[in-house]
Amino acid sequence: MQNIKDKVVIITGASSGIGEATAYKLAAAGAKLVLGARREAQLKAIADNIKAAGGEAVYRVTDVVKPEDNQALVALAKEAFGKVDVVFLNAGLMPSSPLAALETANWNAMVDVNIKGVLNGIAAVLPEFTAQKSGHIITTSSVAGLKVYPGAAVYCGSKWAVKAIMEALRMESAQAGTNIRTATIYPAAVQSELVSHITDSSTSAGYRALYDQYEIPAERIADVVAFAISQPADTNISEFTVGPTTQSW
Repeated sequence: MQNIKDKVVIITGASSGIGEATAYKLAAAGAKLVLGARREAQLKAIADNIKAAGGEAVYRVTDVVKPEDNQALVALAKEAFGKVDVVFLNAGLMPSSPLAALETANWNAMVDVNIKGVLNGIAAVLPEFTAQKSGHIITTSSVAGLKVYPGAAVYCGSKWAVKAIMEALRMESAQAGTNIRTATIYPAAVQSELVSHITDSSTSAGYRALYDQYEIPAERIADVVAFAISQPADTNISEFTVGPTTQSW
């Protein structure tokens, strides 16, 4: 794809699912990857695979809840490749349950990762993008950021927050003339480890059955990320809703 070669792309949540698939997709198109996630063994394996195929990738163990970890990813990108062009804020959790289950620890985890993690990523990269008057911030929301589903109140709330934050960022960047592009992706049932985070047994069984029936490969979202990046600098596609043809999400 055009406009991807030699771009420096940071990906959080890069150790599996959408993040991993996107890393391979963009590396094959000539991007230089900076991978962040909490699991070092998976990150190292992905980076090694990219390099073995002739691509360029570095990684750092990253907890997006910690502002300093996000800042360190940006520093790594500049140290390894001299700049940052794109950040894909993809880390997320989905331990959904009915509110009456009072899984407050999981509520807090979703707020910390799904909202604060995105804000931390934006805060880490925005000064760079503002100074260079270019950049692209991409986030993974969910169809749960467009609709509300019973049993997923806090997850939906966290993903609606991402929608609001990203839309304001797009408008503010346009008003400021910083040329920063944004894209928010709303996946339906896509292959990932999200369902494995659900601890409420009835909710877990329902989601597992849904995903087993409908899920499409994570590579489908990687294709969308690549498409967004490949657009000319004067064109911003701000939202993508993507899911299985057979799922009535």
